[in-house]
Amino acid sequence: MKPMLITIDGPAGAGKTTVSKQVALRLGYTYVDTGALYRGVAFEVKKRLKPSEYDDIFALENLCMQLDFSIKSEQGTMILFSAGVDISGLIRTPEITMLASSISAKPVVREFLLKMQQELGEKKAVVFEGRDMGTVVFPDADVKFFLDADYKVRAKRRYLEICDKTCQSLKEVEDDMLKRDLNDKTRKLSPLKPAEDAIIIDSTSYDLCEVVDMMLKKIKGAQADAKRNSFNFYVKKLI
Repeated sequence: MKPMLITIDGPAGAGKTTVSKQVALRLGYTYVDTGALYRGVAFEVKKRLKPSEYDDIFALENLCMQLDFSIKSEQGTMILFSAGVDISGLIRTPEITMLASSISAKPVVREFLLKMQQELGEKKAVVFEGRDMGTVVFPDADVKFFLDADYKVRAKRRYLEICDKTCQSLKEVEDDMLKRDLNDKTRKLSPLKPAEDAIIIDSTSYDLCEVVDMMLKKIKGAQADAKRNSFNFYVKKLI
């Protein structure tokens, strides 16, 4: 089958990470967590800049020009390196999460990561997880998904994921999620929304295995359609 470029967008806690990893593993594709890239920038912003510089366009641009990110895929998991140092375990704190949400709205940051993401997608056979993959980064992606769920369900999933790493209560996670949802949906640059041709899946009442199976079924259908269209085009050329 012809390799495809697949995007999976959606709000925080919808299950994008687990689903995207499984879809990539089942297809033998590379998995790219674009949210981790923004977290990586946020991590470096916190490390190198003063809080007063977080909104300074020139300071952010200068920082982005110095960043040296690379990724490695191991058993379906993306490992993020900054200047050769693995920072994957350092970018999942609540503080970095919230900073990433605000940093991701900065044009200079988005421009820096846009080029990196598009280069990663050139050879296809990739599953990109994010928030604007199907709308901005890859508007011509072969298959686009938008994964959503009730915010209380999403907050509980996120809480169970981080409860052994943070002292946040479930209520605090819910509040942070609502705040992040608002930030992501109302930002002027690349707001969170489904692409017009995205397949929307509400995972509130489904477990993640069921969601993966749904997506794989849609992807296989798209692959069959692509193969059929390619054959028909070939036949027309012969005629």
